[in-house]
Amino acid sequence: MSEMQVDVLLGLQWGDEGKGKIVDVLSPKYDIIARFQGGPNAGHTLEIDGDTHVLHIIPSGIFHPEKENVIGNGVIVDPFILKNELDELKKKGLNPEKNLVLSRKAHLILPTHRILDAAYEAAKGKAKIGSTLKGIGPAYTDKTSRGGLRIIDLFDEAFDQKYQQLKAEHFRIIKMYNFDYSAATVDGLSFEQYEAQWLKAIEEVKKLRVISTENYLNKKIAEGKKILAEGAQGTLLDIDFGSYPFVTSSNTVTAGVCSGLGIAPARIGRVYGIVKSYCTRVGNGPFPTELHGDEGDKLREAGHEYGATTGRPRRCGWLDLNALNYALMLNGVTDLIITKADVLSGFATIKVARSYRNETGEEIKEFDLDDQEFVPVYDELQGWEQSLENVYNPEQMPQMLKAYINYIENKTATPVSILSVGADRSRTLIIAENLK
Repeated sequence: MSEMQVDVLLGLQWGDEGKGKIVDVLSPKYDIIARFQGGPNAGHTLEIDGDTHVLHIIPSGIFHPEKENVIGNGVIVDPFILKNELDELKKKGLNPEKNLVLSRKAHLILPTHRILDAAYEAAKGKAKIGSTLKGIGPAYTDKTSRGGLRIIDLFDEAFDQKYQQLKAEHFRIIKMYNFDYSAATVDGLSFEQYEAQWLKAIEEVKKLRVISTENYLNKKIAEGKKILAEGAQGTLLDIDFGSYPFVTSSNTVTAGVCSGLGIAPARIGRVYGIVKSYCTRVGNGPFPTELHGDEGDKLREAGHEYGATTGRPRRCGWLDLNALNYALMLNGVTDLIITKADVLSGFATIKVARSYRNETGEEIKEFDLDDQEFVPVYDELQGWEQSLENVYNPEQMPQMLKAYINYIENKTATPVSILSVGADRSRTLIIAENLK
C-alpha cells in the first residue's frame, strides 16, 4: 500500500479564524486528526446542532467517535484543563478515552508556570504582550532550556521529587520579581486550590493512551491512513515569523507539523489555510488595518469577536492582503478557506488593504512590520447587504460575495475551496469539487 501524505489545517492571521469548525467539517474525510502545537491558550469553538463546544487541547475531530485524535509532542498540556475538557465531553455522551491518544513527549504546564506567566506580564507594565496567562511561555521556556517535565514523567516513581524541584525553582524566580502570588487567582482558584486540583487531574490523564505518537503516526501513514494535522493560534503569531515579541511561543506554520508530530517534510500534502473575511487580533502588537470607532465596533458585535479562551474583546479590522500573501508564502497553502462571510452582510462597502504605504510614500506589498510604520492602501468593493441565512450551496451566493471571493483568489493566486457562512457545521459551503 502506498504511503499517504499528511494534510495540514492552520490559521493565516492572528488566530481565531475558525479552525475548530473547519476541522470538524473535514474530519469525515480523514482517519486521524492530530494537534501539533500550542496549548490551552487556544480556543477552538464548534457549533453542532445549535450546541456550542469549546476545545483548548483536544483535537477538534473528537466529536467523530470513529476518528482517532492525537495530541502530539509539540503540544503543551495542563492536566487540570485537559481533565475539564474530558469531563465536558463525557457529559455530552462522548467517550474521549476511546479515540484520543496523548504523546508521552508532550510537555506539562505546571501550576507555577501560570504564576510565572502572571509575574512576567506584570513586570512588563505598559509593554505587556497580552498573554492569556495559561503558562504557555514559561512552559515552553522550560522545554527549550531542558528543564521541563513531560507526560512520561507522570509515570515515574520520582515524579513528585522532580515536580517539587521545578516548583521550588519557579518560586525562586517569582520571588525575584517581587510578585505577590497569594493575591493572584488561577481560573478563579487560589494557587493552593489550583495545585490540588492539578495533582488530582494527573490521575485522570494517566488513564489515557499515552504512547510514542511519532511512531504511531508514521506507522499509520505507511498503512495508508489519512491524517489531518490541526494547528492552533495563527501564522502571524508564529514565534519566528509573527509580529515579535507579540507572538505565541511555538511554530504555528506548516513547518511546525514536522517537529510537532515527528513527520518528515516530504510527507506534507494539502495545506488548508483559514482566513476570516476580515481581520481580528487579541492582545497587543501591530495591526495595520485595525478599525477604531463605529466600524470596528460593528464588526466586533456582528462577529461576536470575544476570545473563546479569555473572553477579551478582539481588535477588528479589514482584510490585509500583504499579511495574507505572507502567510500563504510561509505555509505553502494549496486551499484557501474563508470564514465568517456572513458577518460582512451588513456592510454596503467592504475594504481590503491591497498594499501599504511607508513613511516615504512608497507603496509596498511585502509584510514586515519590524522596520517602520505602514499605512494601508485600500481597495473598495461593493458589499452584499442581504443575509446569507438561506445560502446552502455556492450557486446561491450573492453576486457581490462571488466577486469578493474572485478578488481574493486573483490577489493571492490561491483557490478558495471552502466558505463558512455561519457558526454551525451545516453552514459551510464546499466550493472545491474534489472536497465534495
